[in-house]
Amino acid sequence: MRIKVYHGTTDKVENPICAFGRKNLDFGQGFYVTDIREQAVKWATLTALKRNGSPIINCYLLDKDALMKEAKCKVFEAYNGEWLEFIVASRKGLNPATNYDYIEGGIANDRVIDTVNLYISGLMSSDIALKRLAMHQPNNQICLLNQSMTDKYLEYVGTESAE
Repeated sequence: MRIKVYHGTTDKVENPICAFGRKNLDFGQGFYVTDIREQAVKWATLTALKRNGSPIINCYLLDKDALMKEAKCKVFEAYNGEWLEFIVASRKGLNPATNYDYIEGGIANDRVIDTVNLYISGLMSSDIALKRLAMHQPNNQICLLNQSMTDKYLEYVGTESAE
């Protein structure tokens, strides 16, 4: 099954490059998309403000079923202890994503980042952090880390204005 996914930015990205992104993001250095258009609009708007540009949405079809059969995948279903430790390791530069081609799960965004940062700094226990995280419904992000699989399973279908 192919699903529509989005990448919010200021640039047309017909041929995504997995190694282009920053290294210490939630799921490592990869090409990030989401299946939630509104979330991509937010990403595009924030990026446009930083770059003084116009927000756009790149649209793709992802053959998720085929990719997941071939790839080494990690899917986080909720903000849980495993997700929290993965995010912390990523933010500390330990790069737990190196074992995967595809990672999907919640975003450490402005709704939950304070909790994550308090946990990282040792000012909050994992039990309390997890209770606070449980109050939030995760957004969804997909990080494509393997370039050959991205080229094979992600098809660019167009660009739309995010305004």
